Amino acid sequence: MSRHPELKWAQRKDQVFLTVVLPDAKDAKVNLEPDGIFTFTAKGGAENNSYELKLELFDKVNVEESKINIGVRNIFCILEKSEKVWWKKLLLGEGKLPHYIKVDWDKWVDEDEDDNDVGNMDLGGMDFSKFGGMGGDMGVGNMDLGGMDFSKFGGMGGDAGDDFEDSDDEEVSKPMEAEGDGKHEAVDASTST
Repeated sequence: MSRHPELKWAQRKDQVFLTVVLPDAKDAKVNLEPDGIFTFTAKGGAENNSYELKLELFDKVNVEESKINIGVRNIFCILEKSEKVWWKKLLLGEGKLPHYIKVDWDKWVDEDEDDNDVGNMDLGGMDFSKFGGMGGDMGVGNMDLGGMDFSKFGGMGGDAGDDFEDSDDEEVSKPMEAEGDGKHEAVDASTST
């Protein structure tokens, strides 16, 4: 029996973002059809379980302009909509979304805030291959991941936050550290400059 991986989604007027969360996916295959049928299969986990998704998207998509990136932690897809309109929901049909489909709040933008500028979204330097021209069915063996910079995944030691300044942090001496004649004066950080 196949399992369903977690799927996160967000949209813009002209695109839908799908992220299949499946670390260390093996034999990943993604298929996208112009009428909005999205299928995914892979094996993953310690027990090498089978995972699959078959989604009937709300509307048609442009397969030739859609892109995919199969990474170590997830499979990220940018699906170009055939018509540049906001979808009422992700899937065709009535009812709630299945429990394994969630909104990707990191990528979500409200319709009235959409400026159609995906260039501002941090995609981590991912090298996307297009769905189009590849017969629709893509496996990991067909992917050239040479453009991805994996060096940023390591080295997050204790100095990871040293590059950031926090303007509301002020140095305040502790009463025991205050110098003087042993009398301690209260320090109000909100009024000091």
